[in-house]
Amino acid sequence: MRKKAVIFTLLVLMILNLAGCSNENRATRTGENVSNDNTQVKTIKIAYLPITHALPLYVENELAEENFKNFKLELVKFGSWTELVDALNSGKVDGASMLIELAMKAKEQGIDLKAVALGHRDGNVVVVSKDINKVEDLKGKNFAIPSKLSTHNILLHIMLEKGGLTYSDVNVIELPPPEMSAALAEGRISGYCVAEPFGAKSVAVDKGKTLFESQDLWEGSVCCGLVLRNDFIENNEAIAEEFIKEYINAGHKAELKDNVVRDIATKYLKAESEVLDLSLKWISYENLKLEEKDYNELSKYMVEMGLSKNPPEYSEFVDNTFIGKVK
Repeated sequence: MRKKAVIFTLLVLMILNLAGCSNENRATRTGENVSNDNTQVKTIKIAYLPITHALPLYVENELAEENFKNFKLELVKFGSWTELVDALNSGKVDGASMLIELAMKAKEQGIDLKAVALGHRDGNVVVVSKDINKVEDLKGKNFAIPSKLSTHNILLHIMLEKGGLTYSDVNVIELPPPEMSAALAEGRISGYCVAEPFGAKSVAVDKGKTLFESQDLWEGSVCCGLVLRNDFIENNEAIAEEFIKEYINAGHKAELKDNVVRDIATKYLKAESEVLDLSLKWISYENLKLEEKDYNELSKYMVEMGLSKNPPEYSEFVDNTFIGKVK
């Protein structure tokens, strides 16, 4: 009888052990972590390029992790907008800090995305060589932008129009942002407009100068934003709300531009201190809500420039539900 009791106890222990392994394997398969209190913690994958415009995301990842209750944040670095957009469109990541224009185009092409916050305010500059003193001096010159679908391209369009030139008066070329400073120093281009810190890189080392800041050309311009796949939001509403809340709080922290924030920025951007100082001087992280009037103006420019035939309506593309809950 005693022997049967021992065998029975061993069988129970084996069954319990197998059940534990099954739960662990299931969590591994679904990409979720199971904590000791049986609460599932989801890993959110957010794509980014190493630019100053994504600073709230870096700050959230570094400082807010201890506040996360239902998720873990995994930032996925990409080297180009093309690679980032492909990963977002295919569902390899849950969201991205990216050019709003690229996200709008993806939405127009049927990818169900939602813009849930901005990445920054201002922070784009037109940098030119020392021999360029006014817009008219750019006629017939090479001018670089990162992508046709970018606020930088729209700022170029506005600048040329204000200066009495047409878009065709300038040789517009697309260059990867890290190459622009060298191209300007070598005389291959006469100017460029790009996300930070690449504009500050030329100015800080006195290889170029600022012709305009973005607010001089287009007040309230919209550039980079935080975008999530709508299926992620619908399936993880509480997690999305928590993630966006911490993102907005990180934006408030980023706006302080103190030593802690600068250390975080340096970790992600690998920028020299004088470059970072200038870059942060130009940019703001206040009010990261995408307002309808600003979005509609962006849509107007995209249609006017032939970048979009039917940009998504504000109501179908922008989701301020979660940012509206942040106190």
